[in-house]
Amino acid sequence: MSDQTHCDAYVLCSTPRSGTTLTCDLLRQTGVAGAPDSFFRQKSLADWCQSWGIADPPQPEDETFSHAYFQAMKSAGRQGTDRFGLRLMGPDLTYACNWLARMHPSARTDRARFDAAFGVTRYIHLTRTDKLAEAISYLRAEQTGLWHSAPDGGDIERIPPTEPDGFDAARITERMTMLRTYDELWPRWFDAQGIVPLRVTYEALSADPLTVLRKILLYIGKDPDCANHVTPGTRKLADETSVAWIAEYRRRHSA
Repeated sequence: MSDQTHCDAYVLCSTPRSGTTLTCDLLRQTGVAGAPDSFFRQKSLADWCQSWGIADPPQPEDETFSHAYFQAMKSAGRQGTDRFGLRLMGPDLTYACNWLARMHPSARTDRARFDAAFGVTRYIHLTRTDKLAEAISYLRAEQTGLWHSAPDGGDIERIPPTEPDGFDAARITERMTMLRTYDELWPRWFDAQGIVPLRVTYEALSADPLTVLRKILLYIGKDPDCANHVTPGTRKLADETSVAWIAEYRRRHSA
């Protein structure tokens, strides 16, 4: 591989309901790209600590804890390969950067801190162009508790519902605003850090996941043919209700 494609790690930068679970699963299945996951998600720190046998509760400001957590994180994110994979959502960007700043105080930028922590790091920006569909997907997941489903219809991630059922234009608008705010964080951060990420979209991923996977593999210095044996492990949750809600929202906001 050329120096231009060399990297030790990659960060999948995105927002909720943009196809990150599918992308992480595809990369994991290749066997050469590690096992990216949301290791900086604040709500999941205790779960990671329990899984890795690290002292609980999490103490990110403690140097000893942070060293143990990062060592376990890197091992989990590599999963026996020579690439570390990380999924990082907009809501967790500042939290991750602040933690890295404490870990690597001599590094002057966020980008330098990622490199100090994980080696030469590359960035993939996964976005969903249709924010209305994204917002409805988010709200329906909150209402049903079903966040991800397997191709055979089985649950991958289901939790108790957190929102009352039914169409609600105001709540959809709130989630569109939230998702746009998260989405807008990334271009500003990339510009500030001098990063030119690989840009991919949910729409392209949904239409042809293996083509997007090959593009990502090439970008992180891996053979795109490693995608040949991979099978998408999640299914779309959008259904007739989603389509009806999109139509109804557009009817109400036609102006």
